[in-house]
Amino acid sequence: MAPTEETGQLAPQTPSSGTATPPADPPADSREAAGERMPRWLPRAMALALALVGVFQLGTWAFHELLGLLINILIAFFLALAVEPAVSWMASYGMRRGMATFLVFFGLLIAVAGFITLLGSMLAGQIVKMVDDFPQYLDSVIHWVNTTFHTELKRVDIQEGLLHSDWLKKYAQNSAAGVLDVSTQVLGGLFQLLTIALFAFYFAADGPRLRRGLCSVLPPAKQAEVLRAWEIAVDKTGGYLYSRGLMALISGIAHYILLQVLEIPYAPVLGLWVGVVSQFIPTLGTYLAGALPMLIAFTVDPWYALWVLVFVVIYQQFENYMLQPKLTSRTVDIHPAVAFGSVIAGTALLGAVGALISIPAVATLQAFLGAYVKRYDVTDDPRVQGRPRREEPSGLREMWRRAGARARGGRER
Repeated sequence: MAPTEETGQLAPQTPSSGTATPPADPPADSREAAGERMPRWLPRAMALALALVGVFQLGTWAFHELLGLLINILIAFFLALAVEPAVSWMASYGMRRGMATFLVFFGLLIAVAGFITLLGSMLAGQIVKMVDDFPQYLDSVIHWVNTTFHTELKRVDIQEGLLHSDWLKKYAQNSAAGVLDVSTQVLGGLFQLLTIALFAFYFAADGPRLRRGLCSVLPPAKQAEVLRAWEIAVDKTGGYLYSRGLMALISGIAHYILLQVLEIPYAPVLGLWVGVVSQFIPTLGTYLAGALPMLIAFTVDPWYALWVLVFVVIYQQFENYMLQPKLTSRTVDIHPAVAFGSVIAGTALLGAVGALISIPAVATLQAFLGAYVKRYDVTDDPRVQGRPRREEPSGLREMWRRAGARARGGRER
């Protein structure tokens, strides 16, 4: 019988009963959905990473905003360490630490105010003298120019030209506009000094309470280390200021003698200026200290200004290479090269403040770490003293020397 359309189609072959049917593959859509499914820990990890980035950015912003306050606190801390010996000495005789700290700071305030008053009166007198003698200086300069270059300049013409010049008008306008900026800077500096003095007063007056509070959160072994580090910091900071004060005294006396010999007015005040500024203002102190005596000497005689410059340069070399290393090694116990490197590093990090506090900070760290570094006896070797050691014969040379000696002995026999 012919197969019909329905029966003409071949039926699918069924496997035999002895073979197993292979599992069918899952649909492609289900495989893609399983592969794209996000792990459960990934959202939490991403949220944690974003939170850490936000906290870091917030901390960076807060650090930059509070950097000025942190520097003021650091200066106040070292100032408190500097006055700690005087405050402790007065407190040992029964005086309250608050009153002792007030007396020490009051004495410092009187000394600074007296120094500024003497310097201001000297500068005011010299400015008045320079203004009164300016026509004579101008006449002498005009006479020298007319004699040298065969010109016919007159003081009246120069004064008229200066008064009607555009440069003078622009300078007057800029000076008037900058008065507000100068006033703002002065007020900011006074507020900064007040902040430093306030923190330094509390650090010095409440020193025992501060140490007790710090040690209360540490185990006994760590407490001893913290107290020892505090004691070393007080000793090194006091030694640094003592050495600076002694060098300021020597520098002031030396420059006073020179200015007195040259009969420069205000020699005592100028000597005090040179001593204090050159020692307690880092980096630029030497140049600022020598500029003012040179200016005053120039009003007396231009050659005197040259002599002052030569003396300042020579004394600076003497101080850097002879005086300062000896005083620093005895008071701060730090190598001159280390002191110089610490000043450069402090200046790069914190500017003038870093240059001022870098030496006592490095001296404190060096003394504190020195107790934890194990040291050994140095061998008795000439090379330690910088002398070359005599070369010893090697094993091969010694063997050949002995063989040669035996050969010579055999020929002699």
